[in-house]
Amino acid sequence: MHVWTYVRDERAWSGQSPLRAWYQFTLDRKGDHPVSHLSGYKGWVHADGYSGFNGLFGEEKADEMACMAHVFSSQGSAIAKEAIRRIAELYAIEKEIRGIAPQDRAAIRQARSKPIFDALEAWLHAQLPKISGKSPFAQSIRYALSQIPQARPYLSNGNLEFDNNTAERAIKPFAIGRKNWMFSGSKGGGKAMAIACTLIETAKLNGVDPQA
Repeated sequence: MHVWTYVRDERAWSGQSPLRAWYQFTLDRKGDHPVSHLSGYKGWVHADGYSGFNGLFGEEKADEMACMAHVFSSQGSAIAKEAIRRIAELYAIEKEIRGIAPQDRAAIRQARSKPIFDALEAWLHAQLPKISGKSPFAQSIRYALSQIPQARPYLSNGNLEFDNNTAERAIKPFAIGRKNWMFSGSKGGGKAMAIACTLIETAKLNGVDPQA
């Protein structure tokens, strides 16, 4: 059983579209589900590197913006710490420009973020020969390098974010209560749960107490 979440939240660039969370329940995690959910949609989609999302993107389909939030976790080595430090520099800029107009966000990113981003990519390529190719950190570097081309659009598009943490936050209640959601009784029960969560989380996003 799996729950998918789709979130629209434009507060980072002072967008005017209503905030909304939408949940869908399926019996498995096959990639044809998100393709079906977003059939006909041709805007941007922030997504992680899960291969099941690949069918969303391409000619006459949605545009991909990768997530750089979890490409590295603290693994103790000096190289890992340096990678995290470089990404933290990019996040510091994002914190500064949150809430300003998209064109201003893009201009600042071009002037300040792009040099850091480019240097990060070059630095990651340089680190791979220095570590065991089978190590977990080498896998993290290869994953990061695979995501960087799909993350680049954020540098020139102020309507994009550096990550998909908005969706990550929306799915967190399911992750925390996974053992409870795993047995929702039936496919119908799972769908009812998704509808309830859509209403509750959308209310919360818009500052409405769902229990009021």
